[in-house]
Order: sequence, then C-alpha cells, then structure tokens
Amino acid sequence: MASKTFAIIAGVGPGTVRSLLSRASSLTLTTAQGASVARRFAKAYSVVLLARNPASYESVVKEINSGGGQAVGISTDLADSNSVKSAFDQIATQYSGSALAAAIFNSGGGFVRKQFLELTEEDYSGALASQAKGGFNFAQGTLPLLLKARDTSPHPPTLIFTGATASMRGSAECAAFASTKFALRALAQSLAREFGPQGVHVSHAIIDGVIEIPRTKGWTFEHEDAMLSPDAIANSYWHLHTQPRTTFAFEMDLRPYVEKW
Repeated sequence: MASKTFAIIAGVGPGTVRSLLSRASSLTLTTAQGASVARRFAKAYSVVLLARNPASYESVVKEINSGGGQAVGISTDLADSNSVKSAFDQIATQYSGSALAAAIFNSGGGFVRKQFLELTEEDYSGALASQAKGGFNFAQGTLPLLLKARDTSPHPPTLIFTGATASMRGSAECAAFASTKFALRALAQSLAREFGPQGVHVSHAIIDGVIEIPRTKGWTFEHEDAMLSPDAIANSYWHLHTQPRTTFAFEMDLRPYVEKW
C-alpha cells in the first residue's frame, strides 16, 4: 500500500563520475549522494528510485523497506522518452490518489573529458542526452504531478536538479560536460520562473567538491574534513523542500570549507 505522499529520486547507486573541478584529480561522485537523499526523504515519504540498472537501487530499496520505510525501484533510462513514460505510467498506477511532494534529478552520466578536437559528435550528443534531455524528460513527467499536489503536499511541491561546477564554468577539455550542465541549469532556471508563481518550488544545487563515499575514503587531502558529506547534502535538499512559498531559494552552492572556487 503506497503512502498518501511520495517523492521521486532519479539517480542512485555506488557513485559515478559527474564533474571535473578546478583540480584535475578532484572528481565529484554524486549518484551515491542520491542514496542519501532517498534515505532522508524516506523518513517522511514513500520514495520511488529511478535508475537504468536495477543493481543501482536494489540495496537502497531493501534498506529503506527493512527500516520501516516504503521504497520501490523502477528501471528507467531518463534519456529515452518511452522509458520515462513507462516509468510514470507505473508510478501513476502504484501511487494513484497519492501526492508527489518532491522530485530530485540526480542522474549521473554525461561526463566526458577530451581535448575538443578529439571530441566526437557521439560524445557531445551523448552528454546532452544524459543531462539536458534527461532533465527535460524528468521535468515533463514530474511537473504535472507536482502541480496537482499543491493543496495536499505538507510542504510546497519541489523539483530539485543536481548541478556541478561545470554548470557555471566551462573548463578546458570539458566542452561536452559543461554544455550539458549549462543546459540543465538553464532548464531549471526557466522552470523556476514559470512554475514558482504557480506554487512549485524549482531549485538547482551546485555540488562542488569530492563526496565522501567508500570509494573516496582512501583519498588523501590536506584537511581531514575536505570532502562533502552525502548526508549533509541530503539535509540541504530537505531544507530546500521545506522552504515556505515566501522564501523560495533557486540556487544553492555546496562545497567543503577548504574547497577553492
């Protein structure tokens, strides 16, 4: 039995490279962050986890359900409109009568690091499909549900997009990734201006730094607390979701205190 309120998180798993920062060795891994977001939102809502590979969400779904929460996973390719439609048809059936309180686009993919003259059209198109087209498809699926939830959601219905340093700066050898992250930010900004006045809170979060996950625990930094906590990021996303309509924040920059920017 689905709860009366639910959230959708796109992009969970062990962590995939998402963004190249100012230092060549500094990488952000954010699908692992999606698992923390799922756990945080599962404290209040039933959660739906979307990922292409079921192995990415199965352990998180099991953990949440074993802990007394409610979670389901749906295999979805966000760059494929037919796959997205199928996923949302399944959501409509399973959550009929429930309100979508929050939707988080945290999808991995799109990272390509090549010298520009070595970049192929397939590299460029693939990056755009993963983030820009994926974000578009996700918004098309979630916004009608968020609009319907305005009178029943405990907090303003919220759509959050996860960005990166590349959302603001096109670094050398990152033409494809910066292009798609710029596009995702522009999409989020346009949607915030269109749907904010309608009562839906649209936000964009810039994650600037290395996220602390098992894969990165062995990395050495000058300061021991130089990595982003995925749970702290999740709490920041929850804060965005609970902001009242009088105080909608469009953009949030999150980075460790020692990160250069």
